[in-house]
Amino acid sequence: MRKSTMIVAICLLNLSALISGCSGVPSSDNHQENTPDQPLIETTPASYGSNDIIYQVSTINALLEGVYDGETDYGTLKKHGDFGIGTFSGLDGEMIELDSVIYQIKDDGNAYIADDSMTTPFAAVTFFDTDTERLITEPMNRSQTEEYLAALMPNRNIMYAIKINGTFDYVRTRSVPKQEKPYPRLVEVTKDQPEFEFEKVDGVIVGYWLPLYMEGINVPGYHLHFITEDKTAGGHLLEFDISEARVEIDNTYDLFIELPESNDFLDADLSGNTGSELEQVER
Repeated sequence: MRKSTMIVAICLLNLSALISGCSGVPSSDNHQENTPDQPLIETTPASYGSNDIIYQVSTINALLEGVYDGETDYGTLKKHGDFGIGTFSGLDGEMIELDSVIYQIKDDGNAYIADDSMTTPFAAVTFFDTDTERLITEPMNRSQTEEYLAALMPNRNIMYAIKINGTFDYVRTRSVPKQEKPYPRLVEVTKDQPEFEFEKVDGVIVGYWLPLYMEGINVPGYHLHFITEDKTAGGHLLEFDISEARVEIDNTYDLFIELPESNDFLDADLSGNTGSELEQVER
């Protein structure tokens, strides 16, 4: 358990303005400037009183740079969301949270229930509330599904959590093996990633669509993981063919980032353009 928390709040409370001079607390008409006798308020996600918040640990650029040591434990993470994706300390597999249960998809492709004491170097969770629900009744591959989803997410300036329960003719996933220090960059790890294939399987897609301005913070566009209906296997989702499915989308307006306090993070150079590396990692 960490002794202290560093939190960055990105406010999207007003969709007409992405940058609103957010100080980490909602504005109000009777706001007063802080004085020496009036300390700053420490902000937590609970202060917003809303479930439409993504609570994130670290940044995707830090993960690309090889900052793999976890500081936030999963018991703490579950207080901020019942749904999400991420990874484990040492990059030990893919993480899926579904209905408040966290699963670890290890490099054997199998799913294991994670202990609350385990930690994460990167994760994003939310309390999933369905805003849009549709049925897929005809076969679709991944690109066709993404086009279908895009029509259900018309505003490209907010964030969306996505859950798809369905029957799949084909699914291809991957996971990554646990790494040892000195950690390699993520793009090097995924060059030899084990991949897994499933045919005629029921399962759940869990993930997000995030706007382009999230580059460097999280994965812009679609970032999806998969777990079988019996919760025994899955991984980072690469390809799939859907037969039929129920799609649920949660419109999300706020983002909180908990930054690591480790020297590895504080000393990392996160200023580079890692877009091409991220594309290789994700696909």
